[in-house]
Order: sequence, then C-alpha cells, then structure tokens
Amino acid sequence: MNLKRIFGAVLTVLGIVGLIYAAVLFVNGAGDTKDFKALAIYGILGFVFFIAGISLVRTTKDES
Repeated sequence: MNLKRIFGAVLTVLGIVGLIYAAVLFVNGAGDTKDFKALAIYGILGFVFFIAGISLVRTTKDES
C-alpha cells in the first residue's frame, strides 16, 4: 500500500464531505451573515482538500 495514495484518498473524501456540507448550508440557509461565513469556509476548505487529494492520487506513481 502506498501511503501517499491513501492520504490522497482521505483528502479527497474530506473534500467531498466539505463540499456536500457547504451545499446543504446553501440550500437550507436563511441569508444570515453567519450562514454565509460558514458556507464560504466549508466550501473553500472542501474545494482545496478535494483538489489536493485528486492531484496527490494522480501524481503518485504505482510502484509494486
């Protein structure tokens, strides 16, 4: 097992969870400033984790 690929998969899953949570906040939000801050934080962190995880999985070579 390659540790980088496992870490990349974990980052990807965390990114997906963050993006889904941001989408839920967006749909259920009432337009408050507090909701917008949480939406921005979870959306940006989810996007960064997702992109980092995908690129880590793609660039790691499979050596067995």
